[in-house]
Amino acid sequence: MDLVAPVVVEPLRRRRCSECRQGPLERMIVEFNAPVCLDCADLGHLVFLRRGDTALTRRARENSTLWAVVVRHNRRRTRYERQGLLVEEAALAEAEAACLADAEARARRRARDAVRRAALDTEITEVLRAEILRLFPSCPADRAEEIAVHASAKGSGRVGRTAAGRSLDRGAVTAAVRASVRHVDTPYDALLMGGVPRHQARTRVAPAIEAVLRAWRRGGAEAGGRVRG
Repeated sequence: MDLVAPVVVEPLRRRRCSECRQGPLERMIVEFNAPVCLDCADLGHLVFLRRGDTALTRRARENSTLWAVVVRHNRRRTRYERQGLLVEEAALAEAEAACLADAEARARRRARDAVRRAALDTEITEVLRAEILRLFPSCPADRAEEIAVHASAKGSGRVGRTAAGRSLDRGAVTAAVRASVRHVDTPYDALLMGGVPRHQARTRVAPAIEAVLRAWRRGGAEAGGRVRG
């Protein structure tokens, strides 16, 4: 199956997401001639790797199940030019580990880790983690922590930083858990890379997502298991 990487645009003017109305957008995709933010496009969990280090880029792309090309329009040359990639953070970490001989790559990793640590709000993260485990008592503790950290990063606009998230709205918290299950426990990312449109891919994996959520809500031997079918 040929891979079809999503294309992410760095807009030259201020744009807002056509779905959640967040903005101005640093990066976006275009669907039906309308801007869509990366979180709504299910790409918000990816991290940006700027072009320039060929070996690091190649390894990160190879290790990432889902990745996207980032482009920006050059008005002078009247064309879109590649700025880098969005890749999974774990894939980038693996690529950097493979490039440990490169001191610059090690420095980039330290800087990225420092930014990530600075973005965490410990109190919000802990409250959100506790609420995830209250709603989904059989969710593995490390997954609840991972979801809470991702959803509550400062400046992300994700559910943990919204009014609904801070008030622990059941729907908002469930949405954060569902998004994690979509990427980790289903073949959703692989479907996107295979060229399946986002809305079709979501429909195809919806039963698998609900199966995991039901298991996490009620407990049982199947709780926490991955669904890859």
